[in-house]
Amino acid sequence: MNLKIVSLCAALALLSACETAPKDAGNASGTGTQSTIRPGSQEDLVVNVGDRVFYGFDRYDLTPEARATLDRQAAWLKQYPNVTVTVEGHADERGTREYNLALGERRANSAKNYLVAQGTNPSRVKVISYGKERPAVLGSNEAAWAQNRRGVTVVD
Repeated sequence: MNLKIVSLCAALALLSACETAPKDAGNASGTGTQSTIRPGSQEDLVVNVGDRVFYGFDRYDLTPEARATLDRQAAWLKQYPNVTVTVEGHADERGTREYNLALGERRANSAKNYLVAQGTNPSRVKVISYGKERPAVLGSNEAAWAQNRRGVTVVD
């Protein structure tokens, strides 16, 4: 377990070391910076809107925080009408594979249904469940489980 934590920290340190400074530091007033994020891209969604919502244990209802994130996603999708997305449903490691696949699908559909209720065309939003097969965080504790009970919106 400690090896996993150390490995994760080392990977994060390597990733942060790869980050480069912006090429355009701005003009003399400090107001001109150049963004390398392509509008309407996955990176744009992640950085400017948020790509994931979290769920309680054995739940698929949306929390107020989840609805706020999905409201921002719906507004973003209105801004980029040609973008299609897939909402991935995930679960923590507890429970059977079949149960978690079904729970992940209910989570993905709850996010999709909310986006559609906010005016997003349903044909622009697909859903898929990964159940417990793709954890975001390794570990068998509440902190890890809470990060793995999620719905993630991915630009197609």
